[in-house]
Amino acid sequence: MRIQDLRRYIKTTEKLVVPADVASTTQGSAFLRKLPLRLQRFIVNRASRTNPYMSFVVEPYGVFLAFEIVDTEAAERLLPPHYSLFPSAMFTDTEPRLCAIVSAFNVHTSVFWGSRVEFYLIAQNCKTGLLSWIIDEYESNTHSYDPSQGFIGPSTSHSVVTTSYRGEVIVDVASEKSGNSLALVADLKNGALTDLDQRLWVEGNLSVDYGGELQQCTKPFSLVFDPGEMATALKLPLDDISLCTNTFGKGMLDPMPFEAACFPYAQHFLTTSVPTATTMRTAEDLERAVTDLNDALSARK
Repeated sequence: MRIQDLRRYIKTTEKLVVPADVASTTQGSAFLRKLPLRLQRFIVNRASRTNPYMSFVVEPYGVFLAFEIVDTEAAERLLPPHYSLFPSAMFTDTEPRLCAIVSAFNVHTSVFWGSRVEFYLIAQNCKTGLLSWIIDEYESNTHSYDPSQGFIGPSTSHSVVTTSYRGEVIVDVASEKSGNSLALVADLKNGALTDLDQRLWVEGNLSVDYGGELQQCTKPFSLVFDPGEMATALKLPLDDISLCTNTFGKGMLDPMPFEAACFPYAQHFLTTSVPTATTMRTAEDLERAVTDLNDALSARK
């Protein structure tokens, strides 16, 4: 992608996040949570007709830990229909294996602003052949919406995802409503920019779905982004990860990660307000989509 197109896209996604609008949506979600789930879905679908896209900006220093699955039967029970576990790794120089990924990051979007911890299984869509990220659980300190639960309020008792001047990422997140928690310190000083596995990070983000209790018979949806933002990340030595607590996937995963990644830059995504299937399959498809969205969103101003 040409540098001017990338910068235009970055500005476009950031401009879609208006703090006053986010605050208004946050206030409104408290009312919407009281409505029947069917009516919530109707309202979201109706609103998406006039505002079909949501900007989703992951702030710098998001951390991702990959864990090997040791209980495949338990993991398979969390997959939606027509998916199967598939050996994967975050970096090209790591041996693929059946895995789950836990991430912690700060994010600002068109409709919410805060921190999240997400738990994914990596699987292949048996119908499309696409490698896919399956979201099975998440915790957040701000309101959220997913097709299964509708609008939900903050789920955490506390949520810390931050950095220190010593070159560390510090995470301490605990759920107020479940036993989920993640606490770690990641030292970045010995991290090295390393090539990411493109099938996982590019193709996989073109096929995102919900599993576990979040399943709602939805079609897999796609994120739109410059594939260059998924080219490299800091690969962190495992000795530089102090993992105090991780309850996500407990009993199903090896308790220690086999890879750790950190993105030292912001990542800029657009996605549909309602999960929508896509025909995109490649990095070239993504670049065309970025160009088209640049033009379409500019024309709306």
